[in-house]
Amino acid sequence: MSPITRLVVLLLAIGGGMLYKRVNQLWGDLPAPTLDPQEWWGDEAKPKDYAAYLVNSSEVVGNRLLYPESTIEDLTKRLNRTLRLTPPLEGVAFEYGFNSDYLQEVVDYWRDDYMPRWRSREVFLWQFNHYTTEIQGLRMHFFNLMVYDDNKVGKAHYPVLLLHGWPGSVREFYDLIHMLHQSHLDKNNKYIFNVIVPSLPGYAWSQGTSRKGLGPAEMAVMLRNLMLRLGYNKFFIQGGDWGSIIGSHIATLYPDNVLGYHSNMCNNLSPRSQVKGVLAGLWPGLFVPSGFEDFFFPKSREFSYLMEESGYFHLQATKPDTIGATLTDNPVGLAAYILEKFSTWTNATYRSLPDGGLKKRYKLDALLDNVMIYYLTNSITTSQRLYAEAYSKEQLDLKLDRVPTLVPTGCARFKGDVMQFLDLQLQDKYKNLIHSTYYRRGGHFAAMEVPKVLYMDFIEFVKKVEHKYKIKSL
Repeated sequence: MSPITRLVVLLLAIGGGMLYKRVNQLWGDLPAPTLDPQEWWGDEAKPKDYAAYLVNSSEVVGNRLLYPESTIEDLTKRLNRTLRLTPPLEGVAFEYGFNSDYLQEVVDYWRDDYMPRWRSREVFLWQFNHYTTEIQGLRMHFFNLMVYDDNKVGKAHYPVLLLHGWPGSVREFYDLIHMLHQSHLDKNNKYIFNVIVPSLPGYAWSQGTSRKGLGPAEMAVMLRNLMLRLGYNKFFIQGGDWGSIIGSHIATLYPDNVLGYHSNMCNNLSPRSQVKGVLAGLWPGLFVPSGFEDFFFPKSREFSYLMEESGYFHLQATKPDTIGATLTDNPVGLAAYILEKFSTWTNATYRSLPDGGLKKRYKLDALLDNVMIYYLTNSITTSQRLYAEAYSKEQLDLKLDRVPTLVPTGCARFKGDVMQFLDLQLQDKYKNLIHSTYYRRGGHFAAMEVPKVLYMDFIEFVKKVEHKYKIKSL
């Protein structure tokens, strides 16, 4: 080899090494960041004696949801005002947003049918034991359904943490809660589940913070602390929407506490994942199980859908308090804003239906229960602030999409959801993706729309975790 050839080879080797290093810096795996497990979010100053605070604030208090008659009467009066809604354009259903003709029907039903039955709806909402405790300075609301079964022979007993998103609430999970909590009553079912369902900080009865910086990663710390306070050192997680992201962060940051992470909205937005998604579009058949290509492709359709449906996202990630102000004490506007998401995110084709397809997939009482929770707790603004915090520089600098999640992971895809990710993309982050399924029926709010399907998928995931990892029950 001549000196010139050696020099060229050396330069190519150096250049290749530098290129590899640069690419790895841009999209290689990163170590998990360290977050303060005691970061303070309360209105008052952080106690100097934090150990004493933990002892004094560890009490878990039962609650019963009762709203005074004056509050209910005031809402009824607001719903009774003459609506000056602009009529929809000729031939337009939900393509321009919530159809105002159908909105009038919803308001009429809300005022004349639902509100006279409010006390019975209130009883329905408190059918589970509601609790609050203080975590890192904030009041945290949650359900904690424990099973005391003397006949545990041949049964496996696990805690499961259910995490909701926006514009949902704990109400999404009611049917799924029953299935999980009562699974031990089925002689053919070997599982017993303690079910823990918190309202995210700033949502419903969980207190929002007055400080900047409470993003998904910090919420993951709080929810893990909640589980430890309740005595659950190891648990399963199931979540969608923000619950998917926060649940993923818990599994990533605290793998020793998580038996398995299951989501109906698995995602990976890392640079490497995005490049893989584009390349996979050139040869779909190589990366997608046969018959499910339309879940992912063509990408132009997904891009168009996201452009049409992400206006709320940009608004809430930049000006959450502005839209919050327009919806506070505005029950009709709040219902339109929230229920429009339950239409389009369930099935994009429902935009062409006069009622947005809401009655095809849901009971109106259930949808209004969810709206009532936001209205009565005045939590729309604090819930929307999560979007701004999630896309702050401080949150993005954590680069959690590039931190490997090592716990067993299961992903259930529902065709109507807002976006889908290939196993090829997910496996960059979820190194133990052991469960991957596809369902043509169902959308973003799977726990509320198709609870039986989601329940069965979760059970299949638990079985796989047990078989592969030989985990121990309670």
